[in-house]
Amino acid sequence: MTERFAGTDRYIATDDLMMAVNAAVTLGRPLLIKGEPGTGKTQLAQEIARALGKPMFEWHVKSTSKAQQGLYEYDAVSRLRDSQLGDARVHDIANYILKGSLWQAFESEVQPVLLIDEIDKADIEFPNDLLRELDRMEFYVYETRQLVKARNRPIIVITSNNEKELPDAFLRRCFFHYIRFPDEATMGRIVEVHYPGLKKELLAQALAAFFQVRDTPGLKKKPSTSELLDWIKLLVAEDIDPAVLRSQDAKKTLPILHGALLKNEQDVHLFEQLVFLNRRVR
Repeated sequence: MTERFAGTDRYIATDDLMMAVNAAVTLGRPLLIKGEPGTGKTQLAQEIARALGKPMFEWHVKSTSKAQQGLYEYDAVSRLRDSQLGDARVHDIANYILKGSLWQAFESEVQPVLLIDEIDKADIEFPNDLLRELDRMEFYVYETRQLVKARNRPIIVITSNNEKELPDAFLRRCFFHYIRFPDEATMGRIVEVHYPGLKKELLAQALAAFFQVRDTPGLKKKPSTSELLDWIKLLVAEDIDPAVLRSQDAKKTLPILHGALLKNEQDVHLFEQLVFLNRRVR
């Protein structure tokens, strides 16, 4: 029987998320994960590998990435340089084939986890260029006339920050899950995983202040889970009294150590305006 993902001691997964992971594994389809930045999309793949005891391969996509790079690249420059130096390696073109993350995952002796991170950063054609390889679990290396087949179908996790729409043909081949931003109770469990033994009163006041900031209308960038964790780390390091957080009101004052939560001048200015307007009302 296939092992099932049930979260880990350092990753709080909701029932819906665990069901999505296990459904994708059962179907043998890529799991497409979307959600706000900082909601644990990348970490999910790492924790799936850790929980199931599987090797992990990661492909972090950039705006300049091409699908071919995930398969392999032919290093013609190195071959030319070696030929000028009289290196015997030039006679075997295989010496200049650089294996990409997909190739490495396909070669794994046991079923691996393959992360394709932030696929929406690349060109719109990027996902379509991977359709055949992800469907058939094979690709052809023209330089060496070699067909590379997956020894074991990887558990593929693909993340997206919704920077651009993905093609329908690609979406049809994936199992989709959107990680909703955690509610206050779930967020409390996440914080306790990272900061066990945190004082209950400090946790309660920090969460209340954090969600008050997130709920402020007009924010350009709402603080994420990772930013909350950074903020709490500072609160603990500075030994901030929970009473200080309890006495603060986002409408009357900027949050203490707000640089961990507010990441651009527009949002800081928005809070300053709110403070000014509320003081005038009083």
